[in-house]
Amino acid sequence: MEPEKTGHDSFAQLLAVEWTTFRKVRGFLIAMAVAALVTVLLGLVVANLITCGPDGRACSTILVGPGGEAVDDRFSFVHQPLAGDGSVTVRVTSLTGLITYPSPKHDQIVSSVVPWAKAGIMIKENTQQGSAYAAVMVTGSHGVRMQYNFLEDMAGNPGGVSAQSPRWLRLTRSGDTLTGYESSDGMQWIRVGMAHLTGLPTTVQVGLFVTSPCNLSTDDDTCRLTQATATFDHVSLTGSGGLDALVSTRIGGHKDDPALSVGSFHKSGETFTVIGSGDIAPGAGGGWPIERFLIGTVIGLLVVIVVAVLFATAERPVRRMHASERRGQILVAKAIVIGLVTFMTQLVAALIVIQLGKRIVLSHGSIILSVSTLTELRVVIGTAALVGVAAVFALALGALFRHRVVAVMVSIALTALPFILAVVDLVPDAWSQWLLRLTPAAGFAIQQSIPVYPQVISLYTPLFGYYPLAPWAGFAVLCGYTVLALGLAVFLLHRRDI
Repeated sequence: MEPEKTGHDSFAQLLAVEWTTFRKVRGFLIAMAVAALVTVLLGLVVANLITCGPDGRACSTILVGPGGEAVDDRFSFVHQPLAGDGSVTVRVTSLTGLITYPSPKHDQIVSSVVPWAKAGIMIKENTQQGSAYAAVMVTGSHGVRMQYNFLEDMAGNPGGVSAQSPRWLRLTRSGDTLTGYESSDGMQWIRVGMAHLTGLPTTVQVGLFVTSPCNLSTDDDTCRLTQATATFDHVSLTGSGGLDALVSTRIGGHKDDPALSVGSFHKSGETFTVIGSGDIAPGAGGGWPIERFLIGTVIGLLVVIVVAVLFATAERPVRRMHASERRGQILVAKAIVIGLVTFMTQLVAALIVIQLGKRIVLSHGSIILSVSTLTELRVVIGTAALVGVAAVFALALGALFRHRVVAVMVSIALTALPFILAVVDLVPDAWSQWLLRLTPAAGFAIQQSIPVYPQVISLYTPLFGYYPLAPWAGFAVLCGYTVLALGLAVFLLHRRDI
């Protein structure tokens, strides 16, 4: 008599049987190959269509910060050299601004300060754009902040600034360590934050700065030019030999810039007035994110959904089912098979299309936004996992619904369709945000490589590569739906076996 097999061995046999079922259906194998091929080919088509910047303008070099990330670095800087250790202290008594509303809509200039207008003190490696820096500042609507090297932002006390309620700021340097402080009276100081700028040269630039980013309107995707004006007094420098060497530099300026963005500097007695425009922050303008080459993933997913639903009801090579082989166990085995096959094929496809896509775009003279190796791995592996889990979700729906067509349509409606509607901008942005929060399509967030920075106002919408949920949070939503659907299907199949 044949010895009784353990549960573990029995399930291993189920896996082997379901893998045999899958690979013996030639249509399944061809379809999975087609899904991977579509992912690659559509991505390469997109790469070949990219000839320069996203808006078709001439290619230009992206400004990068100390860590190689894309940045924006444009501001008015009143500065002088600081050799070795030292500090700068100021009192800010006002921060005002202007916003332009160009024709044909308004054609006027209004007095207003944008939320992330910045005025304060800075120690910067040099006057080259993108060089290392640390700064303490007052802002239009976000209180006192300490920021450094474009990406880092630390909050101080909230509130604005005025002659009746001035803000004192102090920035000290000790070797590579820069520490920012704030005070309401110039007597009691509170530390805002600390930055370690490794490799900072002995002689740096220290002084006052003002900048003001554009005023973004999400209604018409317009970013209007702005300007900020700040008044400083009680300026004191230690370690730099007084204020006689102060000069004004427009960092990042161009001769063809509008007059409002040029900025200026005026000194009256002990009072300094600095006017500036621009931003000191992370930036991604003019470059392409790596996930742009994965646009074919959603089309490949449509093919995978059909295969998964058909596989859910595929006949096994041996029709007789032993008592220990419950339908629920069989469904789980099918889920593992379809999930692994989809993951592996899409992993190869994603890896190929991103590497080839980058080479093609760079050969055209265009620019790829730099990301860390870990981020690129997360995008590649996450894309494969996204399609693999979506395949299991479709398989579960195939087991739940009696009709294959209904299961396919529901799967597409819940996973691919919300993504298409959001990315192609076929529904209002508010709808897109909720669709990519509440449906399994939230899993596409795993492909986002461009981080969202709270200190940068931008069009954070799916159309521009941003999702309402963080990458792993969005993927978790898809996994949650899949576990729920698979668990429900197993439960219902188990009841049928009783």
